[in-house]
Amino acid sequence: MAHADATETRQYLTFTLAGEVFGVDVAKVREILEWSSITKVPQTPEFMRGVINLRGSVVPVIDLRLKFGMPETERSINTCIIVVEVETGVETLVLGMLADSVQEVFELEGVNIEPAPRIGTKLDTSFLKGMGKRGDAFLMILDIDRVFGDDDLAGLAAAGERAA
Repeated sequence: MAHADATETRQYLTFTLAGEVFGVDVAKVREILEWSSITKVPQTPEFMRGVINLRGSVVPVIDLRLKFGMPETERSINTCIIVVEVETGVETLVLGMLADSVQEVFELEGVNIEPAPRIGTKLDTSFLKGMGKRGDAFLMILDIDRVFGDDDLAGLAAAGERAA
């Protein structure tokens, strides 16, 4: 996927995980839901909290905190599920991501996005489109199609089928 050019302005939905601000392209977001009943599915990765029923469809719910090596998301009044579409190369997978809170949708020009930091060879930052500059603060802009590897997505698709 090509990076946005410097003059292009895109809208991002911002949300928090463990006090850090993340952004995802609004074009990938289907909807935002209040925390609802999540049904656990056996033999799934730790970061997969289970599935929800979204108007008759089985949607896997991912705890991004666990995926990123943070403590598990605790349910609060602001905790929500961001429903996104992820391109796997073969199909579009709909999944929910737990977020501590959703903040806002805002526009960010390509010139205000720095490349993701390279932190040695051990840390994979390919899931980051870059670091968005917003005043004096940075936010991590996720490339939602790269947050989950092929193995993760195959497991999520299979878990959704088992729960259906």
